[in-house]
Amino acid sequence: MRAGSRVAVTVALVAALSACAPSGASQSTAYVAPRTADGVPDLNGVWQAINTANYDIKAHPARPALAIISAAPRAGTPGLVRATHTDLPAVALRPLGAVGGVPAGAGVVEGDEIPYQAWALAKKKENAEHWLERDPEIKCFMPGVPRATYMPYPFQILQSTNTILMAYEFAGTTRTIHMATVGNSPSPSWMGWSRGRWEGDTLVVDTTDFNEDTWFDRAGNFHSDALHVVERYTPVSPYHLMYEATIEDPKVFTRPWKMRMPLYRRFDADARIREYKCVEFVEQLMYGQLGVIDPATGTVNK
Repeated sequence: MRAGSRVAVTVALVAALSACAPSGASQSTAYVAPRTADGVPDLNGVWQAINTANYDIKAHPARPALAIISAAPRAGTPGLVRATHTDLPAVALRPLGAVGGVPAGAGVVEGDEIPYQAWALAKKKENAEHWLERDPEIKCFMPGVPRATYMPYPFQILQSTNTILMAYEFAGTTRTIHMATVGNSPSPSWMGWSRGRWEGDTLVVDTTDFNEDTWFDRAGNFHSDALHVVERYTPVSPYHLMYEATIEDPKVFTRPWKMRMPLYRRFDADARIREYKCVEFVEQLMYGQLGVIDPATGTVNK
């Protein structure tokens, strides 16, 4: 009887606590963001994603490097003797040691599935095998959307009446979101052509007119020039935005798919984005065969 009474009391206590505690949904919907002079949510500030999506937007274990020599025998070569029982970093990355490794991540893709067409899945795998030569991040190209959001650098949102500017630290990239009626994009670009609107407290950004030269991550996930991204920025507390991006590209994927993650407000005393103009950091990588002129001597340094 005493044991039964204890169980009953415990069950009643848990039920009471559950009734008093608000659900996650009610907590997020109860928050009302501060307003700008125009009466819309004030998203001004410096924000940053804290995850490993820039390595791989899908769930992934820790691994020795992005470019590896696989321990598995290659398809179509039965009887191939394995050189090693574990994956090894590619030769070019071995001097980096642990710095060149990939931390494990839970992934940000809804359902952890990217619905590639068959040919595109093969290209994604090929991209991963040639990461060192192909990833546009290595060359300091503008990262595109949505990758700019979850690179390991802060970005700043600056609101005005008819436009919202997003300034990203990597490569000094900026992006204008047009909140009023605007014409068509003059040409495809790295960051696309963004039109914004408010749905309640959620900023919805519809972006098209991309070029095909950006990736979603370092794992080789890619798109074509038919990419269409719809982002949703929803304030859920004074220090958090919930970010969603719906991806559509009929040339590459069999259906639309979505990624989702929180963004965190940087509220340290000197929160701001710094300069990371990396173009000069990759000159030797991209143009090394041309040499660099030494301004002191006028000679070419190889």
